[in-house]
Amino acid sequence: MSGILKRGLKQGLQTTWTLGKVIFPISLIVTILQYTPVLPWIIDKISPLMELIGLSGEAAVPIVLGNALNLYAGIGAIISFDFTIKEVFIMAIMLSFSHNLFIESAVASKVGIKWWIIVGVRVGLALVAATIINFVWTGGEELANYGLISHEAEALTSWKEIIVAGLQTAIIAVIQLAVIVIPLMIIMQILREKGWLTKLSNGFAPFTKVLGMEKNTSMTLVAGLTIGLAYGAGLMIQAVKEDNVSKRDMTLALIFLVACHAVVEDTLIFLPLGIPVWPLLLIRLITAIVLTIIIAFIWRRLAERKRKGHTNEHSYNTI
Repeated sequence: MSGILKRGLKQGLQTTWTLGKVIFPISLIVTILQYTPVLPWIIDKISPLMELIGLSGEAAVPIVLGNALNLYAGIGAIISFDFTIKEVFIMAIMLSFSHNLFIESAVASKVGIKWWIIVGVRVGLALVAATIINFVWTGGEELANYGLISHEAEALTSWKEIIVAGLQTAIIAVIQLAVIVIPLMIIMQILREKGWLTKLSNGFAPFTKVLGMEKNTSMTLVAGLTIGLAYGAGLMIQAVKEDNVSKRDMTLALIFLVACHAVVEDTLIFLPLGIPVWPLLLIRLITAIVLTIIIAFIWRRLAERKRKGHTNEHSYNTI
């Protein structure tokens, strides 16, 4: 058992190092940028576009902060303004699909999937969902009630304070990563060497089959659904190396997870905003399932056509 624990710890440290090299600099840079004119400039440029999806210009602030930083930053910005219930729900949907883009996309790309695919799917889903809700929902015009939640922005006046804040944020981000990833890797090592992982994968096989993936992708899906993309990426990297998960299946898994990951935390976090969270969860889950099934179907049909083309060419050359 001690050997398993040592191997799991080693795997956890290696994964933490791999992901930490991405998370630390991005966390540092983005934290510093929020105290510079860069983010305000971006917000000013996209404010006119907010009206196209039923949002006021102020909505650009939480949308940009949520995508550049995380959901907490987005929610902190939401409660700093007076928005209608409909606007808050639209922003919640958008941020559920598309948040923490820099870190989560960079970390997920370590699995071997191009970052622009991840970003494109997430931003595309956010815009499409917002547009549909804006046209379909005719109510929700009353002002949202944020309850007892409050937000106080930290005022930093010097570059030294800003850089120190950035370093603190980056270090804390890596520590949080290690606290989650290292125990997870140890648990996965135990499950793998004891043979329990195979049984668990068999249990999730029907669901992964519906989504067009092999059963060895199941643990990747479970990790992403429960702990999110950034932390679940460690398990994804290990799955590619040790569980022989194909690039096709990993791509499908990531497409599913970019639409629906960390479902418990990312859903409950919106409760204080006074909006219905069940529709939020169902929209993400249904979108992820339907999108993954469609892409898997198209991918399979293209592969079949390619195989037929090769077969016909071989028959012709033989004749």
